[in-house]
Amino acid sequence: MSQQPPDRSTASPPARPDASMSLLTNVMDHSLDDGYAEASARRKADGRAGMPRTLKAKLGFAACLVLAALVVTLGAAQARVSAPVLAKEREELIDRIDAETAAADTLEAQVEKVRDDVGRRQRKALEKHGGDQTELVALLSGATPVYGPGVKLVVDDAKDTDQGGGGPRETSGFSDTGRVRDRDMQRVVNGLWQSGAEAIAINGQRLTALSAIRAAGDAILVDNKPLVPPYSVLAVGDGKELSAAFRDSADGQYLQALKDTFDIRTSTSVQEKVNLPAAPSLIVRTAEPYKAADTGGGAADTGKGTS
Repeated sequence: MSQQPPDRSTASPPARPDASMSLLTNVMDHSLDDGYAEASARRKADGRAGMPRTLKAKLGFAACLVLAALVVTLGAAQARVSAPVLAKEREELIDRIDAETAAADTLEAQVEKVRDDVGRRQRKALEKHGGDQTELVALLSGATPVYGPGVKLVVDDAKDTDQGGGGPRETSGFSDTGRVRDRDMQRVVNGLWQSGAEAIAINGQRLTALSAIRAAGDAILVDNKPLVPPYSVLAVGDGKELSAAFRDSADGQYLQALKDTFDIRTSTSVQEKVNLPAAPSLIVRTAEPYKAADTGGGAADTGKGTS
């Protein structure tokens, strides 16, 4: 019994050599994913259909640019037009300020001139009517300059004025700092007077028997004139004795306590010669006793004065 050869037309084709690499083959044949390809095709179609919208957007953007340029141009033109007006007003304001400043300087010079004239007349009157105590009255009133041996006492704020605490200032109402206060200078001046000073000046400001040391905020005023630290106190007197007497006095010990507690800087030196100016203005008051009219046997009044 003979066998017939198999029918080649119905036999399955042989397997491809790269059948086991179907995934790699698919990647090579289809380099672009189907979803990306579809999206790309859709964008192309929308682009062709959206040409009018793109042109409209471009025209709108161009219109916005033109409008912005117009606004900037108008603003620049307006600024250029108003610039001369503003410059003119500024020049007028500067001229007014200069004129008022010059007028104020002129008035201040006139005031100083009148003040000097009044002081000169007061000194002449004091010399004429001072009697036997003319020199003493002139010294106490600050009517004349004074020079001679004395003491120089410098008082200054602490380097760090934000620090400090405790000590004699807690009940004063001021913050506990290393800043020199008006009451400190009052005690220094009173201590020098008590220690034998004949004349005293602070930062060139002559003190008299009627001088006042006050405060305005943190500033110290002498006869309503502000002083700037450091405070240089010049006192005329026997230098060595005056320095020793002040150091041993209660006020000198108070100043030393401020130095130890609040780091306030102080220095004392004996001077062979110090020069003190006359007081800028004088306040002289005089009084004389008078007797009441005799009423017939009554005792006369005494000791009542007028100023």
